[in-house]
Amino acid sequence: MKKTILLSGIALCFAIASCKKDYLNTTPTDKVKADAVFTSVENATSVLNGIYRYMFQRTDATTSNAQGKPGVGGILLGLDFMGEDLHQVNATWFTSTGEGNWIAPRTDTHASNLYYYRTFFRMIGNANFILDHIDNVTGTDDGKARVKAEALVLRAYAYSYLVQLYGKRYDANNKPNAQLAVPLLLTSTDTKKPRISVEEIYTAINKDLDAAIALNQTNRLNKSHSNIWIAKGLKARVALTMQDYQTAIDFAKQVIDGGAFPLMDQTAYQSGFNNAPALSEVMWAMMPNAEQGDTFGSFFAQIAYNANTSYQRGTPKLINKALYDQIPATDVRKKMWEAAPTATNFPLPSTAFARVPYMSRKYAVKNVGDPSLGDVPLMRSAEMYLILAEAYAKLATPQNGLAQDALFVLTSKRDASAVKSSNTGASLINEILFNRRIELWGEGFRYPDLKRLNLALDRTVVPNFTSTSVSNVMLIPAGDNKWQFLIPRSEIDANPNIGPQNP
Repeated sequence: MKKTILLSGIALCFAIASCKKDYLNTTPTDKVKADAVFTSVENATSVLNGIYRYMFQRTDATTSNAQGKPGVGGILLGLDFMGEDLHQVNATWFTSTGEGNWIAPRTDTHASNLYYYRTFFRMIGNANFILDHIDNVTGTDDGKARVKAEALVLRAYAYSYLVQLYGKRYDANNKPNAQLAVPLLLTSTDTKKPRISVEEIYTAINKDLDAAIALNQTNRLNKSHSNIWIAKGLKARVALTMQDYQTAIDFAKQVIDGGAFPLMDQTAYQSGFNNAPALSEVMWAMMPNAEQGDTFGSFFAQIAYNANTSYQRGTPKLINKALYDQIPATDVRKKMWEAAPTATNFPLPSTAFARVPYMSRKYAVKNVGDPSLGDVPLMRSAEMYLILAEAYAKLATPQNGLAQDALFVLTSKRDASAVKSSNTGASLINEILFNRRIELWGEGFRYPDLKRLNLALDRTVVPNFTSTSVSNVMLIPAGDNKWQFLIPRSEIDANPNIGPQNP
């Protein structure tokens, strides 16, 4: 097959759907040689920009096996549809694509499963090309350091999802976590590697993040790019997943104390989560412009309440009623959903749009004239406060007061009538996790959270959940084999060293 570098400015190349046997091969195409691309910092930056663009590029039948997936945003939506807090009344998209009914993760030939695996490994492969060549290009040392740091963060970000999806959950009480995860590819020449342990993947992730942080790059073109704050935020996120609570505290606190991403006011909170530069707490986002947007296949086309697409018009996205009912009436987050929508309290662009109880208005398209354009949040400082609170509460010697303080900074911004929690122990942790569920709804956290917390998926406790929308998959016990995605059959067929399939 022709092999791929993702470029922006020089060229933009993607592996085609017919290339099934060796799709993880990521050496350059015949048209764009590596030694021609990696001659300058500017050209290396074009490769970097290509990865960022790939992260929001919609797929279709000519570019991928999974039609209509809006890049990483589609994966984040899929992971939330695998939970119980975001759902819909019909068995349509995100059920037919295999997430809501948990078919895709447990089918090694399923298009969506392969799409998840392929997307993150393509990001890794192209980051590896950058890291292999950046030291030898022409340009300033600072320019090289910036590109290198961003590539390290992108590789760590991609592996942080692969290890959570295809490996068993990390258990800090069971070190080393010897359960198999995915192959570790660290150079552009790596191919047909065996799967290695969950522990080893997390070690590699942290090594990349530590290296990126050490490069101390604060500048960036815009919020679509990473910098030291994104590296530190991801370090805190990964540490929480590993139950390394002190490290999670250290890095979440560094981000917060840096002061670069103050929490939004309530007016900004209700503006549609679509404009990263205008939203102070958005740390990192995918930011397609009008020319790069997609009328029907973007993230916003599939979740924005006013996206003028057939899927969104007929299938509003809903919140778990039991969760919604717990939100105080004075909390701005209560306004992100409407319990009883009417033409008065929930105006819509046309009569073609359906109204369903508990439908979301969290996301709105950026421009009324564009049915699906918006910036997709990948990291917000709100998450850092939630990480800080949870980690303080879960230390071996819990710091309940500090956990309460961190949570109150967030809740008081969302609710002027909020009172600092006096809970301790399990009650405090549950309060923090409740706030996490409503704060990060629709941003791709629910499946990873259920898995890292070793909780069951239980949709039977959701009063407004339509069981037929997910083929009646309502309960999956904690620790069940279904919490591991199967390795795609195409990878097993192409890689004789891959090792055993997940159970």
